[in-house]
Amino acid sequence: MAEDPATVTAVTVTPCEDGPLLVRGPFALMTQDGRRIDPGRATVALCRCGRSSTKPFCDGSHKAAGFRATSEPDPPG
Repeated sequence: MAEDPATVTAVTVTPCEDGPLLVRGPFALMTQDGRRIDPGRATVALCRCGRSSTKPFCDGSHKAAGFRATSEPDPPG
């Protein structure tokens, strides 16, 4: 049975300033070889600084590492 489009929530990915990517909505997180990663919750924070000990999830290491990034895209180069 197909889902009613009016009840399906879109997935959003929000880059947080100086922090992780927040993923909200119905998503599937997969390894590159196609195995599902159980996120354990409906909203996850994904590491973008590379320092997390729980990759792909954020553990807050960006703070100690001094990671800096805006929430805006980089300007075209």
